[in-house]
Formats: sequence, structure tokens, C-alpha cells
Amino acid sequence: MANLKEIRNRISSVSSTMQITSAMKMVSAAKLKKAQDAITAMRPYADKLTELLQSLSATLDEDSGSKYSVQREVNNVLVVAITSNRGLCGAFNSNIIKQTQNLISNTYAGKKVSVLAIGKKANDAFSKKQIVVGNYSELFDDLTFDNVANVAKRLMDMFTEGDYDKIVIVYNKFKNAATQEVMTEQFLPIVPVEADTNVNLDYIFEPSKIEIVEQLIPKSLKTQLFKGIRDSFASEHGARMTAMHKATDNATELRDQLKLTYNKARQAAITNEILEIVGGAEALNN
Repeated sequence: MANLKEIRNRISSVSSTMQITSAMKMVSAAKLKKAQDAITAMRPYADKLTELLQSLSATLDEDSGSKYSVQREVNNVLVVAITSNRGLCGAFNSNIIKQTQNLISNTYAGKKVSVLAIGKKANDAFSKKQIVVGNYSELFDDLTFDNVANVAKRLMDMFTEGDYDKIVIVYNKFKNAATQEVMTEQFLPIVPVEADTNVNLDYIFEPSKIEIVEQLIPKSLKTQLFKGIRDSFASEHGARMTAMHKATDNATELRDQLKLTYNKARQAAITNEILEIVGGAEALNN
């Protein structure tokens, strides 16, 4: 009977786990809808703003270029790793950590690489190596453009002051609830696209083209970072919803197996008791 008690305890434990994972799945599904709508609405604006900025930058003379597009010899690199503050979302965080580690070990091998963490998981992973220069995990507590703009401003200041020669962003791009794509984007310096000589850009700019670019660049960079964090935020809920859905299915399957095992063990115990009673009765009759 001790075996039956152990199985009953396991059934109870698995059932409790199943309730928790099912509740977490429902919460993530509710949050995902709002986060998905936000990034879907923002993405066309951010992409068009970046395209416009790159097109204008490509037509400027090198001497009139922005301080944010200065190309220097790459010695110091800053990687902005965007993860979540919580786990239980499958490979969502580990993919970002692996990609960041790949940049440190391979892509920028021999360079001095630092990490700015947005999310507790990134901070926990890289703070042990003492290469984290900032942690902005609190952004997810109040994810607004103004809060993200402050972080983007710090990144721009670190680049213009010469602290870093290159800044890249690593994040999960939201595709759908079950799929996230790890992205590595160059944040600074801005690399203008090659000007298309077949396209007529003979426009009248008011104020001047240089002034327009100078005003657009900070706004575009802030929007780029905000889009990356928004993408990551939506991807997190999609990954967690998918992970909790699989966990719930696995818990349901395990519970059913344990119930079957319990019923078989209980039936065997009852059969043994009946055999003992029948055997005892036969012994008395003899």
C-alpha cells in the first residue's frame, strides 16, 4: 500500500503542476494579444523611418555626415542583449545568451566586448564574467517609449564620447506565437545604404537636408531600440505560451499514465487480498 500512496502523491503533484502551467499559458495568451498588436502597429513606422534616414544619409557628403555615422577602427564593442526577467519560456533566453556569447567569442574575438543587459536573465548570465556595464531590467515594469529613449540616449552618448566603436543589439524578433527569430542589428554607427543613381532625389528640403537628418537620427535610433524591445516583449509571451502549452500537455499525459499505473497496482492489491481470504477459508475448511 505504500506504493499506492506514493503514486497518489505523484498524481496530486502532477495535477497541481498542470493547473499552474495551464494558468500561466492563459495569462501569457492574454498578454501576447496586446504585445502583438503593439509591435505589429509599430513595425511599419519604424522600418519606414529607418529607410528614410538611410536614404537621406546616403546622399550627404562625408564631411557633412552625422556624428552617429562616424566609422572608427573597431576595438571596443558593446552588445545590447535583450532577454526577459523571468524564465519558463523555452529557449527564448538561452538563444539570446548563446548568440551574445558567439559574438564575444567568434565575431569580435580579440576585441574588448562589453554587455549592456536589458532583462535579468542576460544580467545573470554575463555578470559572472564581469563584462556587464549596465542593467535595465526595470524597463519591462513600465515599457514606454520615454523610458527606452533614456537608454538609447545613453548608448548614443557612449558612442559619441568614444567609449565604444560599435554597438549592436541582440533580440528575438516576433514572427508568431510559436516562432521567434534571433536578430543581431547594428545600432551604431549608422551605415547608410548606397545611393541609387537611378532614383531622382531632387527634392526641396526645409530646413536643410543636414538639419533634417540631424533631427531624424536620434529619433530613429530611439525608435529602433524601442522596436527591438517591443519585439522581444511579444516574443517572450509567445514563447512562454507555447512552452506552457507543451508543459500542460506533458503533465496531462503523465497524470493519465500515473492513474493507469495506480489502477493496475490497486487492482493487483485487491486481487492479492482476495486470494489471501480464499486461501485462508480453504485452510479452515480443511
